[in-house]
Amino acid sequence: MKILITGGGGFQGSHLAEFLVKEGHTISVLNTYSENSKKNLSSIINKINLIWGSVTDKEIVDKSVRGHEVVFHLAGHGNVDESMKDPRGFIEANVLGTYNIFEACRKYNSRLILTSTSEVYGDGHDEKMDGLINETAELKPNNPYASSKAAADRIAYSYFRSFDLDVTIVRPFNIFGERQKSGLFGALIPIIVDRALRGQELIIFGDGTAERDYCHIDDAVRAYYLVLNNSNLKGKSINFASGKSTQVREIVEYVARKFDAKIVNGPARHGEVMRIPADISFAKSLGYIPKISIWEGIDRYIEWAKKQPKD
Repeated sequence: MKILITGGGGFQGSHLAEFLVKEGHTISVLNTYSENSKKNLSSIINKINLIWGSVTDKEIVDKSVRGHEVVFHLAGHGNVDESMKDPRGFIEANVLGTYNIFEACRKYNSRLILTSTSEVYGDGHDEKMDGLINETAELKPNNPYASSKAAADRIAYSYFRSFDLDVTIVRPFNIFGERQKSGLFGALIPIIVDRALRGQELIIFGDGTAERDYCHIDDAVRAYYLVLNNSNLKGKSINFASGKSTQVREIVEYVARKFDAKIVNGPARHGEVMRIPADISFAKSLGYIPKISIWEGIDRYIEWAKKQPKD
């Protein structure tokens, strides 16, 4: 199958590209140029069609989508804190850039598998401790990043209803694992592991009681593949997650014990969602079975991070 992955040089996209190449598919990747993206794709760079460019460029998107049966759209901006500083950039990439993808897929009759995010759900759905969020929950985005993804998510559904676009919307819950970004505007687990490796203090923002459902990248890739191989998901939304929530404090304390690191508290983050407990019953009905626990995943990430060069 001829498949285009936008953002295929990023964290999720590069793992997905590797997997699909091994499965025998013909893969193209559209990604903005960076040395990190080249590194992420180094094991398959001679086996794929690599296109350097942005989804905000309508002409490049049109040429990239043409001739592909399926498009995985993972490209875009993806950090809550960064979105607080640059809301416009997130609207341009995540809404207008995704609009270019919609139009190209409509033009060339390509199936679209769109990566949304659990952040679109926001807070306040069910105050009961056992309340889970399924795909029918109201979208209540808390920050510019989440709102840009919610907009793209709902435009996708409108294209299904209005133009019969073959689109499936996946909503991952905190995907983590090897190659995920640390440092400025990075993700929690890479940041605290990086700080621990450097002998620095680990910071908990707020009281650390915010809960997340962390899904390892290997489980996420298997979930994407299930979607690819199921032709009956047109117009559907699907949660990808582990089905288990973990407090931020527990994660930081786990890493601290591994490195005998000190923990300090910082101010709460603006726009942070406190709790998004995932209902993954729909994904399980498709055959999805999460296999890697958060603790195993963190251990694997630590071993990978130890092998990376430090600047």
